[in-house]
Amino acid sequence: MLNQKMIGFGITLALFFLSSCGGNSKAEQTPIDPATEVINQKVEKTLSQLTLEEKVGQMTQITMDVISKGESIFVSDEPLELDDKKVIEAIQKYKVGSFLNTANNRARTPEKWNEIISDLQKVAMKEVGIPIIYGIDAIHGTTYTAGATFFPQPIGMGASWNKDLVRQMAEITAYETRASGIPWNFSPVLDLGRDGRWARMWETFGEDVFLVSEMGRETIRGYQGDDNDVSKKGRVAGSLKHYLGYSSYSGKDRTPAYIPERQLREIYLPSFKAAVDQGAYTVMVNSGLINGIPVHANKRLITDLLKNELAFEGLVVTDWADIENLHNRDKIAADQKEAVKMAVNAGIDMAMVPYNFNFTTNLIELVKEGEVNISRIDDAVRRVLKVKYALGLFENPTTEIDDYKEFASTKSEALALATAEESITLLKNRKKVLPLSKNAKVLVTGPNANSMRTLNGGWSYSWQGEKVSEFAEGYQTILEAIEEEIGKSNVSYVSGLEYKMDGKYEEEQNINIQGAVKAARNVDYIILCLGENSYCEKPGDLVDMDISENQQALAQAMAATGKPVILILNEGRPRLISRFEAQMDAVVQTYLPGNFGGVALANILFGDVNPSGKLPYTYPKYPNSLLTYDHQPSENQEKMEGVYDYESSFEIQYPFGHGLSYTTFEYSDLVVSKNEFDADDKLDVSVKVTNTGNRAGKEVVQLYTSDLYASISPSVKRLRRFEKIELAAGESKVVNFEISARDLAFVGLNNEWISEEGDFIFRLGNLEKQVKLTETKVFDQFPSLNL
Repeated sequence: MLNQKMIGFGITLALFFLSSCGGNSKAEQTPIDPATEVINQKVEKTLSQLTLEEKVGQMTQITMDVISKGESIFVSDEPLELDDKKVIEAIQKYKVGSFLNTANNRARTPEKWNEIISDLQKVAMKEVGIPIIYGIDAIHGTTYTAGATFFPQPIGMGASWNKDLVRQMAEITAYETRASGIPWNFSPVLDLGRDGRWARMWETFGEDVFLVSEMGRETIRGYQGDDNDVSKKGRVAGSLKHYLGYSSYSGKDRTPAYIPERQLREIYLPSFKAAVDQGAYTVMVNSGLINGIPVHANKRLITDLLKNELAFEGLVVTDWADIENLHNRDKIAADQKEAVKMAVNAGIDMAMVPYNFNFTTNLIELVKEGEVNISRIDDAVRRVLKVKYALGLFENPTTEIDDYKEFASTKSEALALATAEESITLLKNRKKVLPLSKNAKVLVTGPNANSMRTLNGGWSYSWQGEKVSEFAEGYQTILEAIEEEIGKSNVSYVSGLEYKMDGKYEEEQNINIQGAVKAARNVDYIILCLGENSYCEKPGDLVDMDISENQQALAQAMAATGKPVILILNEGRPRLISRFEAQMDAVVQTYLPGNFGGVALANILFGDVNPSGKLPYTYPKYPNSLLTYDHQPSENQEKMEGVYDYESSFEIQYPFGHGLSYTTFEYSDLVVSKNEFDADDKLDVSVKVTNTGNRAGKEVVQLYTSDLYASISPSVKRLRRFEKIELAAGESKVVNFEISARDLAFVGLNNEWISEEGDFIFRLGNLEKQVKLTETKVFDQFPSLNL
């Protein structure tokens, strides 16, 4: 077994001295310990024995359908079988060193996964002498393994604001992924969900860079362990994605973004840097364009910034077919051969091809023609081999499934339930209508009321989540969980609307609104379950942020009955509800809570659990007011007599960090250790929080700061620290944070992290304190990337 010292990365050793949101342009040198040198020697020895063809093969990743029996490379037979001839072609002829995905985009049992990967490893060790590395997208549990424990999607994990739960989720996901024979997880997503139109918003931890950085760091800790020894049982190599600045100008997926360098460094880079510092082994590249340049062809971002400035020594892998997209979609490469040249010279180490072997033949030709230097090939293969050695694949290329007795254990399922409970967010509770009595008569209605597919969303047993019903029959929908909670005799159900399970997520059919209106006459409350069907990536692009017209009609019909309506939102992004929200008595956001979401919601609705989730994004009210909480002052202007006679409104549905409880919390005794501080000081900030209600509850204590004046118009506020605490009724606790001038820095005009002299406001709850920084200090300066 390899220990952490044998990992040979130095990924984090050279970076621990850096702060979480900056970094010097050159990493300080740290001594290489003997064990690290051992693994480096192994890598160099192996590298020296490889032919050019074998090296290029190590840089190649092919999807499973290519090597399976079936009618084409896009469709495999069921039951799944490897095609021996195709396997030999891939590994013997093209020396392919990595595979991903699952045939027919369908979950397999752990036993089947181990059978497939063991067969591939046998061929690889015989033909090349180097194990393959298999990767999968396991973003909220082991996505493609039947029977695995499913947690809330990342947006729900962010809504929990509970770092311990996020780390434990990652530990269980790593354990069950490795139990499936898979050592590489394409997760966590460290993009920021700052645009509610975006189809991938739910794959993020939210809109704020500090929240995402903290959750990303904890995810890597869970996947790889504190010591980063991923050769240990139950650990996987994580992959930070999608580097860098994955967002869009249009709100649609994989479309261009326009990001100035100072914003790229201040807002989008810190989450990746924090995870690099934690020891992440691999990085996956953004599929989109920044300022007109596809990231996969951007040497400044991949080599200069990631590999050189951040000193990342791990493996950089493309996203799906994105080298080919340089020619097919983005039109910057005249042909596929030029696309390969651009991407590899930019710093790509492994190509997720995924359907052919053209990458290998093109790259071999490019090296022989002198268009790609052999030193660039060696650098890439060296990084691939380091990851394989770190995972212990040379010694143990396959998993012993009998070593994983805790797969999908009751303990793991209990954690998934607890996480769903802590993520669900109570947004509105007029006249304290919630919690409901267990003797109440309720109507459950809406297209999301009786669907496991909508609770899980995409990346659930299949890419688009359309196969959930085949694998999740043993779990409870919202309807089934409510019936279990209060008895079927107290529950009426009329769907009102149903999704087309074989169609697009936004389409509904079987409209029976009048049936729901009739059923409402005989109940005390209406539980209205609205939201979205499952979707993932580009197929989830929107043309309208409003929740569908059919769902709006159902909501208004339910409100017109005069019965109290509890709106349950089950959605991956904030669909607009402003046309009927005022008529709702309570609003509960479940996000995409996973297989235990129905039970978790029922526990909250009927008072078994006190809700504690907080919004990880700003919930918009109107489509022309899509702003984040950390906007600049000019986004919200009031008339100033004699100055200007106009105003702009920052009108939102619910603010970032918002979430109600069944109890109340009072903040008092805010103390900042100094009223004035210099650039080298550390401030101690404390506040007393008291549960003033009559039941236990959890509160997320959020510390925000505001820079009153700066050389660049400052954000109105920024999240700097948070901690989730639990208090019994009447109990108080003092929460302490430490913060420095470095934490208050921003990226200035000269491409530098700088804290400027002046006044700052510290806010905790409804309390605030003004303090003064007495000097200006530049902390880190960077070479311009000329973006």
